[in-house]
Amino acid sequence: MKTPKYWQDKNLLSKLLYPLGKLYLWGSFINSKIKHPKKIEKKVICIGNLTAGGTGKTPCSVSIAKILQEMKYKPFFVSRGYGGKLRNILVDKKVHSAQDVGDEPLLLSNTAPVAINPNRYLAAQKALEYGADIIIMDDGFQNQSLQKDISFLVFDGEFGCGNGYGIPAGPMREDFASGIKKAQAIIILGKDKFELAKKIHNIPIFYGTISPIKPKFTEQSVIAFAGIGRPQKFYNSLIECGLNILETIDFPDHHQYKREELLFLIEKAQQKNCVLYTTSKDFVKFPKDLQKYFNTLEIEIKWQDANALKSFLSQKI
Repeated sequence: MKTPKYWQDKNLLSKLLYPLGKLYLWGSFINSKIKHPKKIEKKVICIGNLTAGGTGKTPCSVSIAKILQEMKYKPFFVSRGYGGKLRNILVDKKVHSAQDVGDEPLLLSNTAPVAINPNRYLAAQKALEYGADIIIMDDGFQNQSLQKDISFLVFDGEFGCGNGYGIPAGPMREDFASGIKKAQAIIILGKDKFELAKKIHNIPIFYGTISPIKPKFTEQSVIAFAGIGRPQKFYNSLIECGLNILETIDFPDHHQYKREELLFLIEKAQQKNCVLYTTSKDFVKFPKDLQKYFNTLEIEIKWQDANALKSFLSQKI
């Protein structure tokens, strides 16, 4: 789903839902106490968050995987395969579709191999069978099946923790204070608008920005659409690149596009004599024969101090 606007503030609706949010946070706390994650023989790095919605976990996971590859490691991602129907497999992007394995695993497979299983411990075992010497969990901070050695918590500096309430009253998957205690490092992407860094003590904080890779041709009018938690971030990136957005269309997070929807978008763009832009996460879900009609905006993480992050990983591994 798209991140609800009422999650940002303590308003009437969020206050009415507050008891349900409190119950959710209590359930998350109990779950973390009664379940005992299993340990594997290699190091496990978790890239997670405390809030629902897009914070930038996946681009952080990709960036950290690339750093580990530069350090001569062979990282594998493990994922539950949200939105896909296959389980306990290694993703093959030449064979599998997003309907098979989910959008994020397919996207991650462009960087490193991805093992899929809702039970992350079993996914990690599959990765080890194929030669992984380090595991990266993209998401999974609240998952208790696999023991983590290094947990990064990712925060969107522009959003912070929203109103601080638990789901559905707010975006919190678990309490801020208890979550921070379980982390080994923090990542803040973008401006720290809510001064989260002042609330975090004795844990390394790494700062970065999600930067768009400027397209070759920017003198174009654009219809932009996305099925992500916070689509406005994507639209802002297009504007930052100098593209002229005529219209934006929001779809729910992890939306599975119907062929008719895509054909409608193609026809709309042709009528308005403009081009279509979407995210890479959305693009991987389109039928191969229609992908030529869509453009994607590639992004990357630019770290404030990449050497410090690399040093931290080296010490912990």
